[in-house]
Amino acid sequence: MNPQLAKLIKRIFNIISVLGIIATIFGAIYLYRIGAFTDQTVLKNIVLAHQILGPFIFVSITVIGIIIPIIPGGLSQAAGVLIFGPVMGFVYNYIGICFGSLGLFYVGRRYGTVLIRTFVKEKTYHRFMGIYERSHRRYDWVFFALICAPIAPDDALVLISSQTKMTYKFFIFTIFVGKIPSIFIYSYFLVYGGEFLKKLIGG
Repeated sequence: MNPQLAKLIKRIFNIISVLGIIATIFGAIYLYRIGAFTDQTVLKNIVLAHQILGPFIFVSITVIGIIIPIIPGGLSQAAGVLIFGPVMGFVYNYIGICFGSLGLFYVGRRYGTVLIRTFVKEKTYHRFMGIYERSHRRYDWVFFALICAPIAPDDALVLISSQTKMTYKFFIFTIFVGKIPSIFIYSYFLVYGGEFLKKLIGG
């Protein structure tokens, strides 16, 4: 390929990337202002108002909610199950969370430690980076194990991992495999946890 053409294509993709980030930020601000990230009823009304595009809207909101860490992350998972049911709610949560995690990893790797330390607690950052400095391989498998757990600080772990030499191949494998049990357990708890607790308390 002509070097000038390759340079032009790269520049175009960089511009598209920047525009995409700007659009994501403005979209997130709008959704946050109308309460879509803090009120399940608002989110449900947005999705159900667009029957055909509803799943796409929901997945997009989930992706945005992960890439911009200031937005509460648990709301979309709960809303997904309540809106679409346990099966499709799991599917849409899985798609949104996986691609959102990939986007967050890319943003963290591209924009460096200043961004990471803005959203990740100093203690958490140093604890996991300490594991990484002692053993890169051990860190990778600790990351995999924690991603499989439903209560791990996933977004923080993704941002920290973006500052290591973890390969995209291993990261993608971890997210697409590890998220299956964690999202399943979370979804199962949302559907059946309340009834189980009632029976347990009631004796």
